[in-house]
Amino acid sequence: MTKILIIEDEIPARKKLRRFIEELETPVHVMAELDTVQAAVTFLKNHQPSLIFSDIELLDGNAFEIYSEVQVACPIIFTTAYDHFWMDAFDTNGIAYLLKPFSRERFQKVWDKYILLTKSPPQEKTSLDDLAHLIRQNVSGKQYRKRFGISSPQGMYFLETTEIAFFEADEGMVSIHDRNGKRHLLSGFSLKELEEQLNPEDFFRINRSELVHKIYVENVQRYNKNILAVKVTGCTDLLKTSQATTAAFRDWVER
Repeated sequence: MTKILIIEDEIPARKKLRRFIEELETPVHVMAELDTVQAAVTFLKNHQPSLIFSDIELLDGNAFEIYSEVQVACPIIFTTAYDHFWMDAFDTNGIAYLLKPFSRERFQKVWDKYILLTKSPPQEKTSLDDLAHLIRQNVSGKQYRKRFGISSPQGMYFLETTEIAFFEADEGMVSIHDRNGKRHLLSGFSLKELEEQLNPEDFFRINRSELVHKIYVENVQRYNKNILAVKVTGCTDLLKTSQATTAAFRDWVER
């Protein structure tokens, strides 16, 4: 029987994943459903699953912190809204990369890959080309948001994503900052939802509060050992990456 660990902090995503797993014809057992780095580290120090389904951005940090602290012998299928972590996935035991929102068909394909690998001669990791191909399969054909409607006392007006320098979340409110430095309140969205609807080639979440547009990144400076300061068009203040996103941001902004 395949013993599965789910590491996911979004309840709807966790329920969806659990449902797909329970619909499998292969005998499986979900050992636990965890939503934090610390809980996962504690669990993996005492239990050994056959397979891990792992989100990347968790409530208390980045999932790669788990795998740097605990030696994991089983394969990992990463389930995430980000496509820029695939190099890190390759550096762990990653065998597949499911971009959210994923379909039942995409889930079945990566499950079939896991089954194939368990029947094949042992190997440490999937190839870099395999992971890149999986990402392209997920990304291709997806329709990303091109504009946002902004409510005002005079009615609704629209902002094209090409005009947006960055998004900012503050105390539950999300604002759009356009390339001219003007701020627009955006209702009905969380930063995480915006990430799922925007093209990851164009937008990157540099920390928990800010999501930047690549074409408006004017300059990047070292702030300290693990953090970068980012100059964005129309913004007088420097934005800062988090320690967890610095390496991925550097890779993304240079592509």
